[in-house]
Amino acid sequence: MKRLFGTAAVVLSAMLTLGACGGGDPLTSASPAPAGSGSAPAAGGKVVIGSADFPENVLLAEIYSQALAAKGVQVEEKLNVGSREVLYDQIKSGGLTILPEYVGSLLAYVDKEATAKSKDDVVAALKEKLPAELEILEPAAAEDNNSLTVTKATAEKDGLTTIEDLAKVAKNYVVGGPPEFQSRQEQNFKDTYGLEFKEWKKTGAATADAIKDGTVQVGNVFTTDPKIVVNDLVSLQDNKNAFAAENITPLVNKAGVNDTVRTTLNAVSAKLDTAGLVALMKRVAIDKENPDAVAKDWLTQNGLL
Repeated sequence: MKRLFGTAAVVLSAMLTLGACGGGDPLTSASPAPAGSGSAPAAGGKVVIGSADFPENVLLAEIYSQALAAKGVQVEEKLNVGSREVLYDQIKSGGLTILPEYVGSLLAYVDKEATAKSKDDVVAALKEKLPAELEILEPAAAEDNNSLTVTKATAEKDGLTTIEDLAKVAKNYVVGGPPEFQSRQEQNFKDTYGLEFKEWKKTGAATADAIKDGTVQVGNVFTTDPKIVVNDLVSLQDNKNAFAAENITPLVNKAGVNDTVRTTLNAVSAKLDTAGLVALMKRVAIDKENPDAVAKDWLTQNGLL
C-alpha cells in the first residue's frame, strides 16, 4: 500500500474511533485556487502552503507554516485541499508553493514504473522525474509507511526488532491487515525476508486493536498511527526495504521559494522523526487538540520558534 492522499483520509477516519479526524476545532482555510491558475509568487514574497485532507498532513503544513512565519516569511494557508491529483497540479502551476509530501508515494505518482525502495534511491529517482518547476527539499527521518507491527510483549518474548527477525517465528504467527494486504505483500515478504505466516486475516482499520487483543500476532499498521502509542505496540524495522521509503519532505515550487524558506524547512525536517510524529498525532487525533497548538508546541520544544 502506498501513502495515497485520497485513501488516507478514509483510513484515518475509520481507525481513530476515539476522536474525530483532525481533532479539536475544525481548521478553516481559504478556498484553493483552481489547478493551473495563478503563478508562483516571486522568491522572497508570500508563500502558499497547502495540505491534503487528512489530519497528519494538516499538522505538517501547520508546522511548516509557523516555522516560516517565525523567520519573517509571509504565509498563506490552504489546508484540507484534497487528493494528490488536485494538489500536484496546483503546486506545479504555482497556485501552491509548499506541500508536505511522502517520497515513495510521490515517486509512484510521477513515475508509474518506479522500482526504487531505499530512501536514497527514491530521492535520487524523484530528482530525475520531477518536472523542472518542482523540487523536494531535505527529507525528514519521519516516515508514514506501512509496517509489520507487534505488541511490545511479543517483541520482547521473541526477540523481534526487525522484520527479518520474524523469519524464525512467522510460521506460528497469524498476520492481519487490509483486505488487499495478502495479495499485495505475501510474495514480497517471501522474496525479501523468506516469511511464511501461519494464517492471513482481514483486519482492516482495526488491525492495531487486533494485535493488542491477540486476534493476530503481527499486523500492517501505518507507522504514524497513534494507536501504536495507545496500544503499546512496536513497528519492526524494515531493514531490507520490503516497503518503499515514505520519508516526509517538503515539495516546493522552485519559483516561489528562496534560501530562507529552504533553510527553515530543512531545519524542520532535521528535527522530525517517526516517534515524535506518532506522539504529535496522538495529541491531534485522539486527544483532540488543535493542530496549530500542537505544531507550536513542537516547534518551541525544538528551538524552531
